[in-house]
Amino acid sequence: MSFRARLTLIYTGFFALALLLLGCGTFFSVRQALAAGVQRDLWAATEQVRRIFNAGGLEPIRTPTGELRLFLHGQFIQIFNNPNLVAQIFTTDGELLDNTPNLSGRSLPLTAEALRLGPDDVFTGYSLVREVDAVRVESLVTPLVLKANNQVVGYLQISRPLRDVDQTLGILIWILLGGGIIVLPLAAGGAALIAGRVLRPLDQVTRTAQGIVHAEDLAQRVPVPPHQDELHRLIVTINDLLGRLELLFNAQRRFVADVSHELRTPLAAMQGNLEVLDRGGLHNPELATEAVTDMRRETGRLIRMVNDLLLLAQSDARVELRYEPVELDTLMLEIYRELRPLTQGVTLRIGAEDQVTISGDRDRIKQALLNLGVNALQYTPSGGYVTLGLERRDGYALLTVADTGMGIAEEDLPHIFERFYRADRSRSRHSGGAGLGLSIVKRVANAHGGHATIASLLGRGSTFALWLPLPPAPSAEAPAVEGSATRDS
Repeated sequence: MSFRARLTLIYTGFFALALLLLGCGTFFSVRQALAAGVQRDLWAATEQVRRIFNAGGLEPIRTPTGELRLFLHGQFIQIFNNPNLVAQIFTTDGELLDNTPNLSGRSLPLTAEALRLGPDDVFTGYSLVREVDAVRVESLVTPLVLKANNQVVGYLQISRPLRDVDQTLGILIWILLGGGIIVLPLAAGGAALIAGRVLRPLDQVTRTAQGIVHAEDLAQRVPVPPHQDELHRLIVTINDLLGRLELLFNAQRRFVADVSHELRTPLAAMQGNLEVLDRGGLHNPELATEAVTDMRRETGRLIRMVNDLLLLAQSDARVELRYEPVELDTLMLEIYRELRPLTQGVTLRIGAEDQVTISGDRDRIKQALLNLGVNALQYTPSGGYVTLGLERRDGYALLTVADTGMGIAEEDLPHIFERFYRADRSRSRHSGGAGLGLSIVKRVANAHGGHATIASLLGRGSTFALWLPLPPAPSAEAPAVEGSATRDS
């Protein structure tokens, strides 16, 4: 069953339940109102008879045999010309003394419970509903009491047929049932129409997703509805998700191509050297030494690439850092010594050098600085300069690597720290990596609560900066973080 059909059924079911509750409430309210009206009529008639009785209209006299009887005057009969009200007078033994002419031969005797009424029950009476000749009749029985001695001399029973009440309730039931039969299909049709219009954007989402799956085109987007509602937010979120997936997919595709290129080149070189050795190079010391040196260099490149991939994988897995005191000036001298064998005609030097100690992961910071240094040496031609620097600035330890290389185009600067991004896609295997080094730098900076920045001019060089927060001073608060300032080479 489709979601639209389920939504229509659920809505129709709730509407039917609400209609049923409303109908039941209406029926019982009307029935209660009609019953209260019948009770008012009975009590009003009873009060009239009591007033006549108290005024002498009903006189208790004794017959020659000494029996107490009640006689009705003519005005009593005239009061009950209404056919819906029947009055009866009974003795204390339950014998019918007199009644109004509109009784129409019906037998409405007193019940045993009514005969137990005493003088104190004048204002409460006894009410009952019974069926007489297939007609429901409601009766109200009250005692007739002499004021002189507070003696019950008889019982007054006022009765009213409920035929009109039952007819009214029957008509009301048919109206409610007929209205429900007419309204429910209309409600179901309206629910189906509304559900279709509400779910139309979801159909567009489904069609877009199917188009993406069939065409493998993540550039498609779901049309955004004009109304600012929940579906609008959902579709905007889905479009943002598609945009992010597109970026990740393109980045992964670039990464696969780059890594394939990087792996293929050293592996091909190593295979060539192995073939040289296999064809007799082992018997030529110079040729064997050259082949082993080339394979060692290519193996080193492969190891660095695997380490970079492992570091990024650990970063994605939220591996916690090992925080310990790190002397950055000592670490920078260590980086300087490790980079010197890679200069190849580039002058490596140390600029500003403050003594700074922070709390962080020494191995990760060293990896980030090595990546910056290797990147600077790779893109600086022979005769150029690469300068390492360390200083305190605005509550941060500022580590800089400046070069006098080719620089970076302005349109590439916003993306330079993105994973797998390379500003120079035509580099040889000796002049670049797989686009992972600078991404690692940014991840390390962010993991320490800092950030990485770059300033560059084409033809003049670049300055990479790694901002790491200083520990708070014991006597003063750390200064506020300012903008990510950098310097030109």
